[in-house]
Amino acid sequence: MHAKRNIVFDVFSNFENYQKLFPQHFPSVRVRSMRGDTSVVEEHLMLGSTELVIMAKHVIHEPSIHEFFIIGGDAKGSHIHQQFLEHSEGTKILVDVDLKLKGKMKLSGLFNQNRFEEDYEIILDNFIKTAEKSV
Repeated sequence: MHAKRNIVFDVFSNFENYQKLFPQHFPSVRVRSMRGDTSVVEEHLMLGSTELVIMAKHVIHEPSIHEFFIIGGDAKGSHIHQQFLEHSEGTKILVDVDLKLKGKMKLSGLFNQNRFEEDYEIILDNFIKTAEKSV
């Protein structure tokens, strides 16, 4: 992407503004606690038409790593790792998603895993568009 790493990192790691910037994906975000580089956040995450209610622990290592661990809710045990690498043309983003679904969500996920991946790619694309507009 053609934006500086600090700008891209700010958009991706600023979970406090997810609801304002991406209401179609995060209809509700409530910060429960913040200590240093770690925050616990209650989030409603829309993957397509599926709403996940989650408690996430966000860990930020500015300006290169943002990861979150789902510590409660529909996707408990999931982990998302985002790494931001600076290069001559802007920023490269490496994203690793380990999505674990529970109960009815798990059964639904068995049949819709590709759909969930596509829906998450849409979310990432919206984050990228927002970062590029910030330039």
